[in-house]
Amino acid sequence: MQKRTFLSALSGLAAALLIGAAPAQAQVAGRDYAPINPPQPTENPAKIEVIEFFSYGCPHCKDFHPLVSKWAAKLPADVVFKRVPVSFGRAQWGNLGKLYYTAEALNELGRLDDAAFVAIHEKGVKLYDDATIQQFAVQQGVDGKKFSDAYASFGVLSKMKRADQMAQGYKVQGVPAIAVDGRYMVLNEGLQGYEDLLNRADKVIGKVRGEKKK
Repeated sequence: MQKRTFLSALSGLAAALLIGAAPAQAQVAGRDYAPINPPQPTENPAKIEVIEFFSYGCPHCKDFHPLVSKWAAKLPADVVFKRVPVSFGRAQWGNLGKLYYTAEALNELGRLDDAAFVAIHEKGVKLYDDATIQQFAVQQGVDGKKFSDAYASFGVLSKMKRADQMAQGYKVQGVPAIAVDGRYMVLNEGLQGYEDLLNRADKVIGKVRGEKKK
């Protein structure tokens, strides 16, 4: 099947959120989730790894962020939640991914995470080039030199390169997207809202938990 463009993927998600059908009680392959083929490795096989693929540049990700953050904070102890920024080959989004990993490296997600979404989607800041991102970080109270050093560091660049590789390996078509344990992608089609996406994710987590016990 021809790979959808990023914009068409977003349009499909938006339409699904508006026109979604009522969710079923049990997860159904092909509707609620799709197997990832080949399965992707996870960092800790003893845990159920959940990944949110996202970008600060995505308006849907902004809307989803507060909901998924609350959901992730309440996940059981056997589940580990990770966020992976995507670029889809776009340099601007690649820089936003570097912003995320820099904030993470400096323990500054508290200052920069929500603020990045607000700057782009509410204030109209074109937060895409290195200089503007640096200025933004300083305005949020982050030390400029520490930020610039981390932003250009090998560690951050390597993480962003790995993030792009993961998006390709997971065959991510649009964001936000949720993958569970490297085995299943939670599908966006037919949703009634973002809460429905998280409900599907819960069901797939339960499915994986059952499979791990066999």
